[in-house]
Amino acid sequence: MKIGILATGITPDELIHQFGSYSEMFVQLFSKSGHAFEYEIFDVREDIFPQSQNVCDAWIITGSKFNVYQNLEWMQKLKTLILDIHASQKPLVGICFGHQIIAEAFGGKVDKYPGGWGVGLHAYELTGEHDFITDDSTGFTINAMHQDQVLEKPDSAVVFAQSEFCEFAGLLYDDRILTFQAHPEFTVDYEDALVEARKGPVVPTQTAEEGLKTLRQPGAASESIKVANWMANFIQTRVSS
Repeated sequence: MKIGILATGITPDELIHQFGSYSEMFVQLFSKSGHAFEYEIFDVREDIFPQSQNVCDAWIITGSKFNVYQNLEWMQKLKTLILDIHASQKPLVGICFGHQIIAEAFGGKVDKYPGGWGVGLHAYELTGEHDFITDDSTGFTINAMHQDQVLEKPDSAVVFAQSEFCEFAGLLYDDRILTFQAHPEFTVDYEDALVEARKGPVVPTQTAEEGLKTLRQPGAASESIKVANWMANFIQTRVSS
C-alpha cells in the first residue's frame, strides 16, 4: 500500500537534523507502530503536486507554519486536490494544517482561536463509536502546537474528538477523511524542543511555560502509537473497501 504525503511544512532549521522532517516523522511513527507502508512525498509548498489523486492508495496532509486563510496559490491547488481525493473515494488523513485546510475545502471556517495558543500535551475525549478505533479508549493525549482552529465545522463533518480548548479536535468526512488538530507524529522530545525554541517571539512565554510543564512532568507521554494504529486502521480498511 502506497501513501502519498502532501508536505505543507518542514521542521525548523535548528531542529530538522535531530528530529527529521514532518514527513519523515510520519514514516517513523507508522514504522514504530508496526505498519510497513510505501511512501511518496510531495512538497506542495514548492508546487510539487502528484499528477493525479490516483498515484497513491491513500493520502496524508502534514502540519505547517502557514495559515490556511493566507490562501496562497499552492493552498488553492491543494484544496482542489482534496476534493479530487474525496471524489475518488481514497482515504485521506489531515493533521493540524491538514485538518484545517480540509475543513476550509469543505466550507468550514478557520481562524485564530480567541483562547490563544495550544501547546504541550493535550487530552481529547472521543465522541461516538467508530470502526477504526479497535481498542476500548474513551480519549487520547497527544502533542498540540497551534494558534488557529476550525471555528465553524463544515456541515458534512462529524466530530469524533473534542476538548474544552478545541471543540473540533477530530473530524470525519463521509467516513473517508479523518483529521486531527493535534500532532500524533510529534514526540515529547520534539515538542519540548519546538516549544522552547518558539517561546517568547512566537508563543507567549507564560503559555509556553504552561505547555512545557505538561511535557516535563513525571511520566509525561504522548499516546501517538495508539493514534497511529487508528490512522492505519482507517487507511487500510478504506483502501480495501
